[in-house]
Amino acid sequence: MLPPQKLGKPITGSARRWLPKAAMRPFGPDSSHSDCVLVVGVSRPKLAALFLSVMLISLFLTFHILYDSAVYSIQAATAISENKISILTNHIPNPPAINQPVVFPNRIHFPKTSRRLPQCLIIGVRKCGTRALLEMLYLHPRIQKAAGEVHFFDRDENYLRGLEWYRKKMPHSFRGQITIEKSPSYFVTPEVPERVRAMNASIKLLLIVREPVTRAISDYTQLRSHAATATLPQQQSLSSTSPLSRSFEELAILPNGTVNEAYRPLAISQYHVHVHRWLEVFPREQLLVVNGDQLIDDPVSQLRRIEDFLGIEPRIGSNNFYFNETKGFYCLRNETGDKCLRETKGRKHPRVDPVVISKLRKFFVEHNQKFYELVGEDLGWPEE
Repeated sequence: MLPPQKLGKPITGSARRWLPKAAMRPFGPDSSHSDCVLVVGVSRPKLAALFLSVMLISLFLTFHILYDSAVYSIQAATAISENKISILTNHIPNPPAINQPVVFPNRIHFPKTSRRLPQCLIIGVRKCGTRALLEMLYLHPRIQKAAGEVHFFDRDENYLRGLEWYRKKMPHSFRGQITIEKSPSYFVTPEVPERVRAMNASIKLLLIVREPVTRAISDYTQLRSHAATATLPQQQSLSSTSPLSRSFEELAILPNGTVNEAYRPLAISQYHVHVHRWLEVFPREQLLVVNGDQLIDDPVSQLRRIEDFLGIEPRIGSNNFYFNETKGFYCLRNETGDKCLRETKGRKHPRVDPVVISKLRKFFVEHNQKFYELVGEDLGWPEE
């Protein structure tokens, strides 16, 4: 045992003391320096407790991050096919064309997705195949689409709700995917181009058009169908005073034999009047004109142009389509099944007097030429 004078002052809970070096010498013949003991007193127990707490919290956060990362990786590997994995990274390789799922009623929302304002808009034209175009583009793994027509830019009550409201209407998407929204009435609403530019001056615009007279007849057919559906049970037939009780010929041609330019289906088909406003706001290279008639006959050729316009690799091929003899147009196909547009699409047009069709086509020759000059492309529509 050490003599009392070698110990110095006693060690208390409020002071830190070191034993003298001499006091740490080994005792006995079998002792060594490895048996020496350093006695330390802690003067600030609260500081030690805080340090321990920080260490525990750091460990907890580290394990939490590792756990979330592991769970996310397992979910992604399970829910996304090998063809979709490339979406998770910034670099997407260029593999051969493959099938992609057609229907995703509830796409899984992963923590790394978010709702983004659209980088592309289908701005019109009504009854030219805007819905078909959107569904076809949705076959591509880089495309996400808004569920319905949002009508943000063309309806004041929606526009006044602000961009955050609009963003919440968009689907969740991974970084590197392109979100597309379509509202055909954007094309003909005067204030829309400026509003779109205020949101995104570099946005890509898709304008799908069809032969003007065919489009007008399709518009008339839909308007009449909607009016008949909305008719109350006690009003089974359209009123004789309603414009929709009259034939297309009666509405399109005035009693004096001239074309009724004010008839809305014909006014919308005067494409140059409306596209002029867009080209005053956006450069021509940000707008792609899609031939709606060719989209019906040969969808892949038009989709290739759009893929190139959007800067995404070609992934939609002929194996994604099959011709439905009953409907008379192409439907979508994938390993998950087949999908056609709903019954309201592809309505059978009423028979229109060929003389009236010829007169309307001659009327549209000048309007079509102005449209060709504005977009720098001749779509070759018939002139009689």
